[in-house]
Amino acid sequence: MALRALSGIRVVEVAEWFFMPSCGTVLADWGAEVIKVEHPTRGDPLRGLLTSGMLPGGQGVNYMVEHANRGKRSVAVDLGTPGGHEVLCRLVARADVYVTSFLPAARQRLRIDVEHLHAINPRLIYAKGHGQGQAGPDREKAGFDAASFWSRGGIAMRLTPPGADAPVMQSAAFGDSIGGMFAAGGVAAALFERERTGKGTTVDVSLLGTAAWVLAPDLLAAHLYDAEMPRFPRTENPNPLVNSYRTRDGRWLFCNMLQPDRYWDGFVAALGHDELRTDPIFESALARYQNRTAVIARIDAIFLERDLAEWAERLTANDCVWAPMQTPAEVARDVQTVANGYLLPGEHPEHGAFHTVASPVQLGGETAGTSRRAPELGQDTEAVLLEHGYTWEDIAQLKESSAIG
Repeated sequence: MALRALSGIRVVEVAEWFFMPSCGTVLADWGAEVIKVEHPTRGDPLRGLLTSGMLPGGQGVNYMVEHANRGKRSVAVDLGTPGGHEVLCRLVARADVYVTSFLPAARQRLRIDVEHLHAINPRLIYAKGHGQGQAGPDREKAGFDAASFWSRGGIAMRLTPPGADAPVMQSAAFGDSIGGMFAAGGVAAALFERERTGKGTTVDVSLLGTAAWVLAPDLLAAHLYDAEMPRFPRTENPNPLVNSYRTRDGRWLFCNMLQPDRYWDGFVAALGHDELRTDPIFESALARYQNRTAVIARIDAIFLERDLAEWAERLTANDCVWAPMQTPAEVARDVQTVANGYLLPGEHPEHGAFHTVASPVQLGGETAGTSRRAPELGQDTEAVLLEHGYTWEDIAQLKESSAIG
């Protein structure tokens, strides 16, 4: 059963790539009608990503487009033409929410900034996404998540091990997905505020601000104490029960027992080495801390005695807090992923069955159900314009003037 929390809410999206379009995806998951406005010939540049190096030789389902645009309708409109601008204004007049990633200069040039659209619809929620935020000297500077979130936001350097030859690189759309979810939550809050005041407001989310939130403990430590939160080599972790360990079959698992004395007896039972109970270096959390290098080396050797599947049974049976360190393919097959509907099934007319990932918020115990395909560029242009009062003659004239595709 699909979520219906935002049923009846109309969203107009003028956004490209992944950040703010993922906000539109979440709103669609929650039941909103989302109309994506794209240039008639260029479209959203994300549509070309599979053929521009993201996945060399990739063919078939464009999973990036499907994930960031599922459940939407696409209208091909050239906002730089008088007719195209009029189409957008007519869509906005009946909308509840406007989502954009366009920079301030482009919004002003196209006359689609906050003041322009609020003059048409004072109840409109105007949600905009930035690289560096709405204030400051870099407010009009473009930003992608690898730059504004991962690099400028401090996450890359925080996650790069000391002494590494090069910084760690993020996965695709990592900050975009997080920021888009924040933006969707902001839209929901703004809609609630509108119920009280009757007026629309703005929602602002930046990739830099998203990074600051994600990295909050580190930023606060640096700001308050002019020092980084300590990082330890795996072999010197202060609490050996919060650490990664390699198994006999070359897999890794992670133990996450923040109260080591509480879990120690169960952990020893899982390890199957009762001699640890009488060894002085293991007798308490303090002793294990003081002798952590030797303790971790001993636990390392024990975990190499069994395969991951065996450790899964033993650790779980003894109520240890742990998890396998899984690949993305394993996460997709994880019994909890499947049971909770975290993958949404869909059907491609040419390439058959495929899945996208559900947005993580579930309401009323319901999941998003199935995946509605991302639209082809402009596939809904005529239908949407007819719904907004245009006639077939109007549409023909708009096509002739290249205002629509």
